[in-house]
Amino acid sequence: MNEQLKDTADEYSIDLIALMMALLRHWKIIIFATVTLAAGAFAYTKYMITPMYASMARLYVLSKSTSLTSLADIQLGSSLTNDYLIVVSSRPVLDQVIADLRLNENYKTLYEKVKVSNPSNTRYLDITVTDANPERAKAIADDIADVSARFISEKMDQDPPSVIQYGYTDNDKVSPSILRNTLTGGFVGAFIAVAIVVIFSLVYNTIDTPEDIENKLGLKLIAQIPMERDEKESHSSKKRSASKKGEKSGNTVRKGRKASK
Repeated sequence: MNEQLKDTADEYSIDLIALMMALLRHWKIIIFATVTLAAGAFAYTKYMITPMYASMARLYVLSKSTSLTSLADIQLGSSLTNDYLIVVSSRPVLDQVIADLRLNENYKTLYEKVKVSNPSNTRYLDITVTDANPERAKAIADDIADVSARFISEKMDQDPPSVIQYGYTDNDKVSPSILRNTLTGGFVGAFIAVAIVVIFSLVYNTIDTPEDIENKLGLKLIAQIPMERDEKESHSSKKRSASKKGEKSGNTVRKGRKASK
């Protein structure tokens, strides 16, 4: 039993070594695929994808009638913060923003650009807008903050949250990441090339060299019989005669076609 397991382990090791040698033999293909796909991902990201910019406005939820020392008031503020998360990105607020700024888009497209978050253990509401134009992203974030504060005051009969920060236009794009996409393209290229080499090595079982006899059949090569000179000449002459016959048959077919015309 132990000998059988040892033989199996030896065969597995030989297979792994053969695969490693196959990868080393085809290293140029792997490098070419890696560089090609990385360059393609870089060019596509830089010249084909529209860069996006983000701007963030911030609200602070605290009722004027509450006291910071009251635990009940703090819990109430936290509950209101969770409610306001839904209100800020609701349809009435975003539709009003579209009308205020005369945006050429609808509620659905604007909703996809808006992200409302509540940092952990705080009563802050962060309104982040992503757009291809940094100034427009700032304008949308600022107007959402103002419109949602008025909406909460009028419709929910609550003190409006305070706008403690309007958006900024930093002109620092948030997407796409050229470095990340380039590295991803290079990794995909290397993976595809390695997979092709491995699959080809496992499927291709033809014996071409004396080393293949030892690696694929597990046999020891004792001697090698060279081909005689006469055999080489006859083999090459057969090839030449076969090629000449092919050319003659092709010429005959062409002549027959001309005669029929």
